[in-house]
Amino acid sequence: MAKKVSIVIVSYNVCQLLDECLQSVERALEGIEDDIFVVDNKSTDGTVDTLQPRYPEVHFVANKENVGFARANNQVIRMSDSEYVLLLNPDTVVYEPTIRETLRFLDDHPQAGGAGVRMLTREGTPAPESRRAIPTPWVSMLKMLGFTKRYYMSHLSWDKPGRIEVISGAYCMLRRKALDQVGLLDEDFFMYGEDIDLSYRLLKGGWQNWYLPLDIIHYKGESTQKTSFRYVHVFYQAMLIFFRKHYGHLSFIFTLPVKCAIYFRAFLALLQMLTQRFGAFINPRKNIS
Repeated sequence: MAKKVSIVIVSYNVCQLLDECLQSVERALEGIEDDIFVVDNKSTDGTVDTLQPRYPEVHFVANKENVGFARANNQVIRMSDSEYVLLLNPDTVVYEPTIRETLRFLDDHPQAGGAGVRMLTREGTPAPESRRAIPTPWVSMLKMLGFTKRYYMSHLSWDKPGRIEVISGAYCMLRRKALDQVGLLDEDFFMYGEDIDLSYRLLKGGWQNWYLPLDIIHYKGESTQKTSFRYVHVFYQAMLIFFRKHYGHLSFIFTLPVKCAIYFRAFLALLQMLTQRFGAFINPRKNIS
């Protein structure tokens, strides 16, 4: 008999955070027919050896290399046969009613291909990334110029369900039927951007994407090292992949400014990173204090 939902958590060197996440997921899944999968992308912190004995009911998949977020999720989606699939970040804590109420909403709204929830910061404030628009050339340019209201769909209430365009990959509940129609995560994206791409394909396939006022805590960024050159490269490369895939057909006049803005933002990020590292090098005591 097929399960109601399969939870897929892709992990990389976040053993302690993953432990907290799994504890919250087990509480939230009480009474629900489920499968929980952890795909570990060759962590070096002993994640599998430490947590597998603690969670015998969880299916651990230990990859021999870091295959990225999209490919790791697809591994399990292909293995499972549940009605719904929940993509969940390891740096999250799920409130007890959240999964149950998400499933109830999707059952009651058959045109909903997927749903995201209200992500709270460590301080308890709603994260803007909980509701996002598709980064069209116009929306992308506005965001890069500092006008973010359209991108973060700020007109929506935090306390009511609402139609959105992009479901965050940190908590992304997906209908299997919709995935069968539009396809799985695009493995051209190593990390970042795959949730935007999948959300866009759901919309193009005639499905609805929803925001629900249900809570998780998202320790955003703690599962990635944002001070690394690799992060900057992967993040902005994902932006370029998405833009080429969905808007490469547009006139050069429209695409050139966006591509230039992406490269410029990447350059600024790298410059800021170098400045911080140089500051830490010449003033190490400030870094220690």
